[in-house]
Amino acid sequence: MNLEELHAKGFEFYRAKNFDAALKVADEMQRLDSNYKKGYYLEAAVYHELDKPAKEYYALKKLLSLLDVSSPEEKDFSMGNILNNLSVVCHRKLALWKDAFKFYLLSAKMNEAKTREECLQSTLFFATAMENFSVEDFQKLYDEYKKTLAGIVPYPKKFYNHKKIRIGFMSADFFFHPVTCWSWALWTRLDKNLFETYFYSNVEKPDNVTENLRKTAGGWRDIRDLTDEQAAKLIRDDEIDILFDMSGYTTGSRLRVAAYRPASVQMTGVGYMNSTGLDCFDYFLSDIHCAGDENFFTEKLIKLPHSHICYEPPATIEPAKIPPCMKNNFVTFGSFNQFGKVTDSILRAWKKIFDAVPNSKLILKNKIFNTDDGKNFVGGRLKNFGFDLARVELRPYSANHLAEYADVDIALDTFPYTGGVTTCDALYMGVPVVTLYGQRHGTRFGLSILKNVGLDELAVDSYDEYIKRAVMLANDWELLSILRKNLRTMMKKSPLMNSTAYVREMQDAFVKILNEQKISFAANG
Repeated sequence: MNLEELHAKGFEFYRAKNFDAALKVADEMQRLDSNYKKGYYLEAAVYHELDKPAKEYYALKKLLSLLDVSSPEEKDFSMGNILNNLSVVCHRKLALWKDAFKFYLLSAKMNEAKTREECLQSTLFFATAMENFSVEDFQKLYDEYKKTLAGIVPYPKKFYNHKKIRIGFMSADFFFHPVTCWSWALWTRLDKNLFETYFYSNVEKPDNVTENLRKTAGGWRDIRDLTDEQAAKLIRDDEIDILFDMSGYTTGSRLRVAAYRPASVQMTGVGYMNSTGLDCFDYFLSDIHCAGDENFFTEKLIKLPHSHICYEPPATIEPAKIPPCMKNNFVTFGSFNQFGKVTDSILRAWKKIFDAVPNSKLILKNKIFNTDDGKNFVGGRLKNFGFDLARVELRPYSANHLAEYADVDIALDTFPYTGGVTTCDALYMGVPVVTLYGQRHGTRFGLSILKNVGLDELAVDSYDEYIKRAVMLANDWELLSILRKNLRTMMKKSPLMNSTAYVREMQDAFVKILNEQKISFAANG
C-alpha cells in the first residue's frame, strides 16, 4: 500500500474503534516517511480516544512542527485546531502551563470566529492558573474576547413588578458536578413565597441530579439546542428579574446569551473563579474572605458575610477514627485535586516539604493516573524535581474518593488555582488542608473555607509559610488525631454547611441588588 491507502485504512480502523490496528498503520506510515503528517494526525486521534495524553501531546507536537500553514497543500489540516488540541492536553491533563497558554493564544488568532471565541474562553479559564497574572494581563484578554461579542445588540433595560422575584440560573453544570456540591441549597431552598426559580440548562448529558432539579424548578428551560439569540429571548419572555450565570468561562458556558442582557439584573460567580470582564454583568458573588483585590473585577462584588458557597457532601461516609500516621508510623500527604492545577512552583514546595518530613509519603489521585501513559508522564516530571518515586503513590480516579481520605494525614492544596470542593471533601473526612492564597478571588477559596471552619492558621500567603505550616502540622500527630475526630463536627457547625443561614444571606443579597438597580435606573432614566 502507498501512504494514502495506508491513511485511508488507518482511519477505517480508527472509526471502527480498532485502535491497536490503527496505531500499527500510523507506525507503518511514519516508518515509510517520517515527515508524513497524516500519520501523526492519526496517532494523536487514537491516543486521544485511549486517554493517553502524554502520547497524544508528543504526536501533536511532531505534527505541528511539520505544518506549513501558508501552503495550499495543507488544506486537510487546521493549524488553529491542532494548536487548540495541544492547549487542551497541556492544561487540562499534563499541567504544562507555559505551553498551554502560548498554544491557546496562537489558536485564537488562527481560527475562524466561533472557534476563536471558544479558544479565548479557554484562555481566560486557563488564566486562573497563571501565577503573577496582573489586572492588565486579564484586561487584554477581556478586550480580545469582547470583540467576539461586537455584533450583539442588548435588550433595553427593563424592570417588572412581580409578586415574587424571578431568579434565573444559567449553567452547563446542572448535573453531578462540583458546582452542584456548592449550589444545591441555593437552587432548591429559596423561599417559594418570595422567589420563583427558573433554570436555563446547557447540560450535555443529564443525570439524576438534573432530573431532581427539574422537579424543584418553577420553570425549566433546555437551551442547549437554542441559538444565543433564541435563548436570550426565552429569558426575556420569562421576565427574569435576576439572571445568575454560574459557568463564566468554563466548559459549556453561554456568555453570548448574557451579552444580550435579557434580564433586569445580571450576576455571575461560583462556577468560575474570576471576573468575566464583561459589561453585561452587574455583580459577582464573593464573600468577605474570598474577595481580595477588587481591581481584578469589572463587576461590583457581592461580599457575603461568611461564605459564598454552601457545601453539600456527595456522600455520607464516616471519616476514619484515627489518622493513618498513628498506624503507619509515618505521615502521608495527599492531593486529590485535578493534576492540571499542579504547577512547577507547587511541586518545588512539595519537594521541600518532603525533604523536611523524613519517611513521609505522597498520594496523588486523579484521572490522569488511570493509564500507564499518565503515570509514566507524571512520574517522569516528579523525578525531574527530585522526588523519590518509591515514596509517591499515583492513584487512579474512582467514584469512592471520599473513603480514600482515610489514607491521608494532610491534604496539600494547589496554587494559584486552588481546590474548592476538594478542600471541603478533605475537611469533611477529617483531613486538615494547608493552602496558599494570593490577592485574586480565585486564589482565595482555601482561605475562605478554612476561615469559615476555624482553621485559618492553615491558610498562608507565602511559599515559605506554606512549607513551614505543612511541616509543623506533620510533626504534631496529637493535633492530627484531634482534627480527625472533630473536623466533621466543625464543618457541620460552620457557615459552610449552614444552608438555612446561607440561603437567607443569598435572599437578602438578591433583594438588595434588585432594589439597588431599580433605584439607579430610576435616577438615571
